[in-house]
Formats: sequence, C-alpha cells, structure tokens
Amino acid sequence: MKGLRLYKIEKLCSETAIGRLFSRNDPQVSSTLAYPLRLAWRIDDVRGVKCPRFLVSVPKKRLRHAVDRVTMRRRIREAYRLNRSLISPDLPADLAFIYVADKLLPYAKVEHALKRLLASVKPPGEDK
Repeated sequence: MKGLRLYKIEKLCSETAIGRLFSRNDPQVSSTLAYPLRLAWRIDDVRGVKCPRFLVSVPKKRLRHAVDRVTMRRRIREAYRLNRSLISPDLPADLAFIYVADKLLPYAKVEHALKRLLASVKPPGEDK
C-alpha cells in the first residue's frame, strides 16, 4: 500500500479475529504495556491478507466523557498511521491498542509509547 492514509484492509473488524485476540487461553496472543497504551497482538497466518490489522480501544471506565474518548482514539490512530512502518508491511498480525491512562495525555506521549510497542512486535521465531 502506498501513501500514509489508513486503508479499510488495515482495520480489524472481524468479530472472530477480535475474539481470538482477547481470548485468555490462546498461547499465540502476546501483550505488552508502554504507558499509556497496552498492545495485544496475535500473528494470524491462516488469513488471506498479508498486512497488519489494528483496532483502538479507549474504555469508558478510563475516560468518562465521549469527547475525551474520541480525542484519544484519534491521537492513537494518527500515531499508528505515521509510525506503522516500524513493523513489517507483510506481517499478518492482528493488533489491539488499549488505552490504560485515566486522563487525556498529549500526542507526544502517545506516539512515544506506540513506537515502543510497535518495536516489540516480532514474528514467531525471530529473536528480540
């Protein structure tokens, strides 16, 4: 894919894929924390599309106002859009970014955490 825009194919929409990603007893799911974000990811080799797909979750328990949740979701999506080149474009990974802070944080902190998280995503068998 060319350019910096987010394509529909990069968005994780499948209910079964999301269910597998948040399954507690799946050994293929890995999780990493870099405040204010937590990343849960799973390498899914059986799907036809060979590009990373992602979703962003900002829980209502953390940010009570919808305006704040939408703002953080936009900041996380923008940081991912600009830094997705840190992971391989042909890695069939499902990524879930979960916001864990209790207040709005500036874009710079979100971007720094997202860069650290993307650097931790490795295909199976690759040394860290």
